[in-house]
Amino acid sequence: MDIILKTILALMTGFFGSYYIADVVKNKNMLSSKSWYPVLGTGFVTNFFDTLGIGSFAFQTAIFKLFKLVDDRLIPGTMNVGNTIPTVVQAFIFMTVVKVDSLTLVSMSASAPMGALLGAGIVAKMSRRKIQLGLGFGLMAVAFIMIAGLFKLMPAGGVAIGLTGWKLALIVVLSFIFGALQSIGVGFYAPCMAMVYILGLHPQTAFPIMMTVTAMLMAAGGAKFVKENAYDRKTAISLTIAGIAGVFLAAFVIKSLPLIVLKWVVCIVVMYSSISMFISAKRKDSQPSFHKINK
Repeated sequence: MDIILKTILALMTGFFGSYYIADVVKNKNMLSSKSWYPVLGTGFVTNFFDTLGIGSFAFQTAIFKLFKLVDDRLIPGTMNVGNTIPTVVQAFIFMTVVKVDSLTLVSMSASAPMGALLGAGIVAKMSRRKIQLGLGFGLMAVAFIMIAGLFKLMPAGGVAIGLTGWKLALIVVLSFIFGALQSIGVGFYAPCMAMVYILGLHPQTAFPIMMTVTAMLMAAGGAKFVKENAYDRKTAISLTIAGIAGVFLAAFVIKSLPLIVLKWVVCIVVMYSSISMFISAKRKDSQPSFHKINK
């Protein structure tokens, strides 16, 4: 079953990648005039730490907001499109080195993309203010989950490598919901790690589960953002290129780091960015939705 899942993921990624790269090449004359260095650096650093277990979405949103690298309206689509291929690379690496029950992994990997497809279609038509509010609430939720983990308020996890019965049904339903939420820029990693710990799975299973499910849902939902022209092409391609390099460095060279201080820093920055999104959303929403723009 693992071989089938890997094959499906490879085919989905191939379809998405060809569609995404063709769109960037076709519109290369429309790339923004911003410098490549900040967005390449962001892609490398965030995907490096993403591979070590600190989700990249909240981190990237904070950087984009603080340094005004990407329009708030385009942040969800840019992250979903640009991080897809680096996340697929992570998924293949961790599916190989960490054992997870096939039924659990396949069930979640099927559920989350369905949520992503639903969510991407909705988000691509949302106004800036609604996206800012969604990101604000999402970032706040991620920050609280991170704080709970830092203070050891969440269960430490169990020893199981798979789920059955009501626990499997629950995690499949939650995967669908979190897959949809990822479309507004709420990363899957933090809520997935919380689910894994609470339901008694071994903590190490969080890595192949997070990365495989996220790769599947991003490959499914990313094409929708490309179709709707709802992403920043220059930033997305930078996240992809530099992100792959960051993944390989973390997975095969560094492997582990004492991350406690960085987690606190990221948590504070994410909390600040959440508040900043709420403040921005209070201003008059004069920007039409993507759907209206594309009409």
